Amino acid sequence: MKTITKLTALREEMHQHNQSGCSIGFVPTMGYLHEGHLSLIKEARNNNEIVVMSIFVNPLQFGPNEDFNRYPRNIARDRKLAENADVDILFMPDADEMYKGILSVEMNVKERVNILCGKKREGHFDGVVTVLTKLFHLVQPRRAYFGLKDAQQIAIVEGLVEDYFFPVEIVRVPTVREEDGLARSSRNVYLSSEERNEAPAIYESLIEAKKKIESGEVSTSAIISGMKDFIHNETSGRVEYVEIYSFPELTPIHEWDGEIILAIAVQFQKARLIDNIIISLDKKENQHV
Repeated sequence: MKTITKLTALREEMHQHNQSGCSIGFVPTMGYLHEGHLSLIKEARNNNEIVVMSIFVNPLQFGPNEDFNRYPRNIARDRKLAENADVDILFMPDADEMYKGILSVEMNVKERVNILCGKKREGHFDGVVTVLTKLFHLVQPRRAYFGLKDAQQIAIVEGLVEDYFFPVEIVRVPTVREEDGLARSSRNVYLSSEERNEAPAIYESLIEAKKKIESGEVSTSAIISGMKDFIHNETSGRVEYVEIYSFPELTPIHEWDGEIILAIAVQFQKARLIDNIIISLDKKENQHV
């Protein structure tokens, strides 16, 4: 594995690989790697000749109430995990390397943003598209890999790629789950033993809602109420939101057709857990919300 910290060195390296016609798979991260990141690397490794991973804690993704300096970092561990996962190139720039002076052009996400987790993270996705625009230009990948655990991010990135004609395929990688269905997250360690036993109900509520939709239920309010009741009855957590949208547009459903996302956030005492599933539906006659 080759570790690169400077833009000029990365450009030279990627130019060589692109000139040789190698397919490049790219995994952008903010580090502190876990199983979810490793699943992205594995998918990229299976489908590309060169795998590039970036680790960059992007200051633009942190809002006024979020502490950039407290974001967890473990560079030595991350490098070892990346190397063991067969990453070819690890790009680890610092903030001065990625942001040289004041930006003369700022990027602002207009759609797919003021819902779900985006409601409380003002400016977060502006930072995401800004850094990805830089990274996509630097790496010039054929494919880039993102986990469906953060489906809103995928929706926004797909919008970026479509709107600005980036020649990169966005690959959605399924959420990594525990045996009982709980989505893997670094936040799970903050659950008490009782809460950990309750937490799989989050995924169960999504599966039950999926069954109702596939059986013909077309009332979003009924589906949402059912999920909230399920969480209330099965856990001590508080539902922060349950929402249903078209995907990746993240707009209210007018016809039960195409891709639909069911998303949920539940607040336990010391951990806020999110999860979602995406359902692909065939168009059904006269089924309107």
